[in-house]
Amino acid sequence: MRRRVTWFLLALIAGVGAHGRSLLATPASGFSSKPMARATFDELDINLHTIPADIWQLRLKTKGLSDFYVQSNTWQLAGTTGWHTHPGPTLVVVTAGTITEYDGDDPACAPHIYSAVLPGYPNHFVDPGGGHVHLVRNEDPTLVATAIIVRLVPTGDVTRIDAGAPLSCPF
Repeated sequence: MRRRVTWFLLALIAGVGAHGRSLLATPASGFSSKPMARATFDELDINLHTIPADIWQLRLKTKGLSDFYVQSNTWQLAGTTGWHTHPGPTLVVVTAGTITEYDGDDPACAPHIYSAVLPGYPNHFVDPGGGHVHLVRNEDPTLVATAIIVRLVPTGDVTRIDAGAPLSCPF
């Protein structure tokens, strides 16, 4: 009997370890994302610059096919994406209201505010993805917030990976 209990406990621990990420995930609420466009690109190898070259440069190189997404995101009042990451980068432009982003690796859990309506705040940011855990919320008590996002991920990969809340952030 003791051996059965030991095996049961080991199996339970292994199962929880394997699914622990989803058990600790923080779900989205009051948040929606509507697809606007999607395309699959062959490998990209772009290296260009303006003349003279010291003004602006772009380098973009992928290995394998990439899925490209354009989406319209909406945060209702107190809406949140929940803690998550993406396998690739996301460019975000706030088109209405104000959103606040929190980085999972920030021990101070400092807010980063992006707004289409508040003077002095940027209306855009880049989420590098690749394991960068973050959460985006609408903390404005009066306005719904919207943003257009552009994302590039490996073909066939998920576009969002749920994550648990970091110890440094109480929400």
